[in-house]
Amino acid sequence: MAARRRTRTRMRTRRWDARIGQLAVYPGRGVARVSGVEKRTIADFTVELLVLTLLEDNSRILIPCENVEAAGLREVVGRREVGRIWEILRAARRPRPRGQTWSRQFRDNQEKLRHGSVFEVAEILRDLLRLQLEKELSFGEHRLLDLARSLVVHELAAALRKPAAEVEAEIKAEIKQSIR
Repeated sequence: MAARRRTRTRMRTRRWDARIGQLAVYPGRGVARVSGVEKRTIADFTVELLVLTLLEDNSRILIPCENVEAAGLREVVGRREVGRIWEILRAARRPRPRGQTWSRQFRDNQEKLRHGSVFEVAEILRDLLRLQLEKELSFGEHRLLDLARSLVVHELAAALRKPAAEVEAEIKAEIKQSIR
């Protein structure tokens, strides 16, 4: 196995300039800290890998530097986008399109959680939290709700520099208040 070592302290992508120590969002997994860049030899090829450490559970994600943009890695949302997320959470639940089965909507929601923007994930969170007040969620819906909640809460917490528990309590209060 090749020795691991740090090379650069910055990694430039078309969207943003990733710096060591900076927070980033890996779609479908959540907020991570850019830990470094490593070179590894895999099957006689030397590959530069961007190393991310997820904030939620300290697991590491390695992304080949040439695939950073394809992976959808992006910056944490800014203050302006935080306001838009709160607007989405306050808005009325989106009705299911006519003729769309629950299984099709479930697949669409899974796809949005894996590859969608934080705004699409916020819509899923809002819709499932409100649906939960109307009926008991299925096991699959509960899994989607938990993932959507985790993704939105941790990104808002990182953007607002607040503890995740505090942000989650604010979201619950906001949903309850917007239903009245």
